[in-house]
Amino acid sequence: MHPAKATLVKDLNQKLNESPFVFVTDYAGLNVTEFSDLRVRLHKAGARCIVVKNSFLRLAVKEAGLPDLGELTGQTAVVVGDKDAAAAAKVVKTFASETKKLGLKGGVVDRLAVSKEQILSIADLPSREVLLATLLGVLNAPAGKLVRLLNEPASQLARVLQAKSEQPAA
Repeated sequence: MHPAKATLVKDLNQKLNESPFVFVTDYAGLNVTEFSDLRVRLHKAGARCIVVKNSFLRLAVKEAGLPDLGELTGQTAVVVGDKDAAAAAKVVKTFASETKKLGLKGGVVDRLAVSKEQILSIADLPSREVLLATLLGVLNAPAGKLVRLLNEPASQLARVLQAKSEQPAA
């Protein structure tokens, strides 16, 4: 392989390894303005879109030890990011529904192959922050109940003493 091509594959391999997710898209029919808009939206979600040659992607996926992405044909771009797969999936889903030109082919999330339908399901998940807040609420609820339960006898005693002190002396 030509050294320049090997460098491209190595760079792509590094990006695939650093990202917890990879979404493979078909961008046929998008003009430059639309593609730029997609990149801006993905950047806001902590992701980026990289146009790749199918043969380079196959090599990089194999070298990264990721599952096979299936048949790669047409104009291919991969979406990779730093953290939240749901945010990037939402951007891709929204953009695809708006333009009717961007197509999902499949991808990898946490080193597991996912289908187009699974990526669309990921897009419907709440954001990472909302999920963490919900989890914190679930974990915090029993502790709050325990504190209230432990405080109740002391509160009852304080109410009885207060009532007793407010009674007129007989």
